[in-house]
Amino acid sequence: MSQPYLDVRDLRVQFSTEDGVVHAVDGVTFSVARGKTLAIVGESGSGKSVTSLAIMGLAGKNARVSGEIFLDGEDLLTAPKGDMRGVRGDKVAMIFQDPLSALHPFYSIGYQLVEAIRIHSNLSKRSARERAVAMLTRVGIPNAEGRFDEYPHQLSGGMRQRVVIAMGLINNPALIIADEPTTALDVTVQAQILELLRDLQREFGTAIVLITHDLGVVANVADEVAVMYGGRIVEHATIDEIFYTPEMPYTLGLLASIPRLDLEEGGRLDPIPGSPPSLINLPKGCVFRPRCTYHDQVPGNLCDFERPELLPTTPDHEVRCHLTPGQRRRIAAEALAAVSGSV
Repeated sequence: MSQPYLDVRDLRVQFSTEDGVVHAVDGVTFSVARGKTLAIVGESGSGKSVTSLAIMGLAGKNARVSGEIFLDGEDLLTAPKGDMRGVRGDKVAMIFQDPLSALHPFYSIGYQLVEAIRIHSNLSKRSARERAVAMLTRVGIPNAEGRFDEYPHQLSGGMRQRVVIAMGLINNPALIIADEPTTALDVTVQAQILELLRDLQREFGTAIVLITHDLGVVANVADEVAVMYGGRIVEHATIDEIFYTPEMPYTLGLLASIPRLDLEEGGRLDPIPGSPPSLINLPKGCVFRPRCTYHDQVPGNLCDFERPELLPTTPDHEVRCHLTPGQRRRIAAEALAAVSGSV
């Protein structure tokens, strides 16, 4: 098996507020190897983006971060701040959700790319410009030489996102964290961006952590999926097992809410009832209990007062749920059959 390039162990991130302590990330563990893609999926507020910011050392001064984050064997949480500045953009890069806010509006895209190159190398301005133009061309920017001196507001959303990807890849990082990289884009551009990430991964052997709320986005991209809810991972498996043999009721809800082209005209999606929990006042038992329609099948009201552990159900599949493996598989089979039968 490939050794993990990124290895996150028992990561916890807390924020102190006037209303109480926000448990944004609560004991998250995962890893990703070079050339592989891990998708972290969940609704807004589940802790996905905070996890990525903690890895980058950008969680903020108010954040209390604990656990271990190993990047190529080095623990980033104990690394000096100066070392982290050298790691960001070199070994690991982040593609942010909103390219318009990620790019500085007062500087041309070419200037910003050249700056990113020269921070981590001794290249001349001319050589850095040549590399920047080549990367803009590589990510699909037409007439890259002519657009080099344009400003972010002069580009479309898709072009800006490509520039942000170019900036992330400009120093050939071994790890890319892509936080909702296709949220604001139409489906055609989404497909182009995801295909671009796959191509670049095959070329450079990059490890990718893809943060998204949409399981449909990761279907043809990820090798593994970690489903987050209430600051915790509630299911972790290969992409095939997540789509064909899911076991956590929350994962079933996410799958049922994916828009499908084969649904009958006028067919309705099946949303998850209720709202995500407050990360200040999490339920005492299973955090998904208030929204789960299967909790009554667990004897002794265990879901009300005991939080389930993330336990293996197969060698490559972990689930956090009090339902027995047999119950989970029966419920999943019935739910998937209902979706298939509706078309």
